Amino acid sequence: MADLFGPTTDDATPEREQAGQGTAVNRPLADRLRPTRLSEVVGQNHLTGDDGALTRMLRSGTLGSMIFWGPPGTGKTTVARLLAGQTDLSFEQISAIFSGVAELKKVFEAARMRWSQGRQTLLFVDEIHRFNRAQQDSFLPVMENGTVILVGATTENPSFELNAALLSRARVLTFRSLDGEDIEALLAKAEETDEKKLPLDDEARAVLIRMADGDGRAALTLAEEVWRSAKSGETLDAEELQSILQRRAPVYDKSQDGHYNLISALHKAVRGSDPDAALYYLCRMLDAGEHPLYLGRRLVRMASEDIGLADPQALVIANAAKDAYDYLGSPEGELALAEATVYLATAPKSNAVYTAYKAAMRSAKENGSLLPPRHILNAPTKLMKEEGYSEGYRYDHDEPDAFSSQDYFPEKMGRRDFYRPVDRGFEREIGKRLEYWSKLRRDRGNG
Repeated sequence: MADLFGPTTDDATPEREQAGQGTAVNRPLADRLRPTRLSEVVGQNHLTGDDGALTRMLRSGTLGSMIFWGPPGTGKTTVARLLAGQTDLSFEQISAIFSGVAELKKVFEAARMRWSQGRQTLLFVDEIHRFNRAQQDSFLPVMENGTVILVGATTENPSFELNAALLSRARVLTFRSLDGEDIEALLAKAEETDEKKLPLDDEARAVLIRMADGDGRAALTLAEEVWRSAKSGETLDAEELQSILQRRAPVYDKSQDGHYNLISALHKAVRGSDPDAALYYLCRMLDAGEHPLYLGRRLVRMASEDIGLADPQALVIANAAKDAYDYLGSPEGELALAEATVYLATAPKSNAVYTAYKAAMRSAKENGSLLPPRHILNAPTKLMKEEGYSEGYRYDHDEPDAFSSQDYFPEKMGRRDFYRPVDRGFEREIGKRLEYWSKLRRDRGNG
């Protein structure tokens, strides 16, 4: 079998060979600036730097199957192409968007033919998460026997979207969103390549970097649009830039990671009593197109889970905000959601009811169908009275302090303490009441 890797220099890539094809005028800026060696990849130093995971693999002379996971525009496809250019593997590229079973069979058959001749295939599969479970399983045999080294790229969480069997045979490498410095480096390289400065003042340049949202390809596309739109000698400010670009929509999929990451951040900011961060995440989701009623329902959940009886008004206000949006609609209704968010974030916190509920539910499942004590069972028939139903029941309103101190748990179960209020907010007062009733039970021999 041929050596896995060719010459040590990383200049011999498909991109180098194709550099003369097309004209600089016709090729998009992002394509013209595509890295031609791993060291040129921006923002993924943990993978492509001198001590990065991929660099170590290349130095070792071994390459295993991998899943590249990360947001759009972070270099997944580019890195896969560079790996092909730096190895002696035959390179095949397909996209799960356009490929089906027939296409996979052809690719696997060609790879087996090469393998019989002692040559492996590096198969790059873009959007691999779009293959269904059965299609993903079809990769397993050719991965196991070494016919194919798979490099799959996905923007979705592999833990949710890829088969466990496939993941067990591939190493997941995470590509990170580009930060502001990375985007700035790309813009500077674009200016150097085209030998002209972006016609933006400092504030507008910072806005463009934020608009890119960690996506290098988007940043270069936005830069091209600025050059196309600006008049000769004009320098755009932030407002003019936004008017020209009409801003880029945030990366957000209401059924995938973006949705769950942001609602988790909103919930934890409320729980952590940070109204500013909570408002920020609420607005992030609204701006991305999340349905406000979904957010209203989540606020109701936060009120009952994280505040509870430390502030009984929290649930009332959260539910009122949901109803207010339902009544007013957009854009007026969003303000009610913002008001509820701030109220919940600044309210005293307690998960005592939430914890008590879970403990009581476990006990209900574990203890089966135990009969309540007979003294608290109604006895509407003669037979039930003869069985002792309702015998010995004491009406609390007729007792001192309106408290009979009787036991209401099943006799075979005994008393349990599920609810333990915290010493914050209104639950401090509840705690005093429970302690008083507990003392009465002890004094009356029922503790």
